[in-house]
Amino acid sequence: MIGKALRRMAKDWFLAGMISAVVLATLFPDFGKTGGTIHADILSNWGIFAIFFLHGLGLSTERMWVGMFRWKLHLAVQLMTFAMFPLMWVGLNAFLGRMLPPALLLGFFYLCALPSTISSSVAFTGIARGNVPGAIFNATLSSLLGVFLTPLLVSFVAGSGGTDGISLGSAIVKIATLLLLPFLIGQGLRPLIGRWFDKYKKTINPFDKCVILMLVFSSFCDSVKSGLWTDYGFGTLGITFLGAAFILAVGLTATTRIAIWLGFDMQDRITAVMCGSKKTLASGVPMAKMLFGAHPGLGLIVLPIMFYHQLQLFACSILAERYARRQEPDTIG
Repeated sequence: MIGKALRRMAKDWFLAGMISAVVLATLFPDFGKTGGTIHADILSNWGIFAIFFLHGLGLSTERMWVGMFRWKLHLAVQLMTFAMFPLMWVGLNAFLGRMLPPALLLGFFYLCALPSTISSSVAFTGIARGNVPGAIFNATLSSLLGVFLTPLLVSFVAGSGGTDGISLGSAIVKIATLLLLPFLIGQGLRPLIGRWFDKYKKTINPFDKCVILMLVFSSFCDSVKSGLWTDYGFGTLGITFLGAAFILAVGLTATTRIAIWLGFDMQDRITAVMCGSKKTLASGVPMAKMLFGAHPGLGLIVLPIMFYHQLQLFACSILAERYARRQEPDTIG
C-alpha cells in the first residue's frame, strides 16, 4: 500500500515541477523576480483570476447544496480548519519559536491559517466511500471563508499592517477580487457553459497547476535575491519537512478523535478527516503573494505549504484506501 502511494507520487509531474521551479529560481533569480524579465508579478494576477474562474465554472452547485444540511459536520470541519490548526501553531511556537527563522515560523502559521482544499478533499472522500456531498459543501465553504479568515488570522501574528504595509482591509479586498469574484463569475456562467467545460475539464485542469508553478518560481526568485539560501542554507528544507510532517500527523490524529468524540457515523467521520486535515496549495500560494507582496522571506513563508501539500496527498491516499476496504454499507444516515 505504501509502495503504491510512493509510485503514484513518483509519477506526479506537479511534484517534479515544484522541485524544478525551486532549482530554476535558485539558478536564475533575476528572470522571475518582481519586476524581472518576465514580469511574473503581473502574470500572476491574471493567472490567479483565471484559476478561480475555472474553479467556479467547474463546481456543481447542485451537488454542493445537497450536503448543506449536516450542520454539525460543517461546524466541526470549519473549527478544525480555522481554530484547531492555529492553536497547534501556538504550541509549536512555544516550544520551537526561538529556534526557527521568523519568516519560516510565519510560514508555519500561514499554513495553519489556510482553508481546506476542494479537489483532493472531495476525491479522497469519494475513494474512501465517505459523505461526498458533505465534502463538497465543506471544502467550498472553507475556501470562501478563507478569503476573510486567513488574512484576519495572519494579521494577529504578522501585524495588522501585514509584512509589506498592506492593511488587513486592503488585503481582504484584493484577495476577494482575485479569488472570490472570479469564482462567483464562474458559478454564474456555469448554467450557460458548464456542460461544455465539464466535457473538456480533464484537458483544462493542468492549467491551475501551471499557474501555481509560476507563482512558486516567482516567490523563490524574490527570496533567492534576498538571500534565502545564503542566510539559511539547505538545512532549512529538512526543518520545514519535519515541521510539516508533525503538523499533518497531529492534524490527522486530532480530526479523527474529534469526529469519533462527536459521534459521527463512518461516512461523516471520513469527511471530517479528509476536509478538516487538508490545507490548500492552490489558494495558499496566490494568497501569500497578495498578503506578503515582495517580502524577502516569501520563499520561506510558502515552503511549509509546499511540503504539506505533498505529504497530505501521500498520507490521505493511504487512509482513503484503508477506509474503502471496510465492510459497512454506503448509505448516508
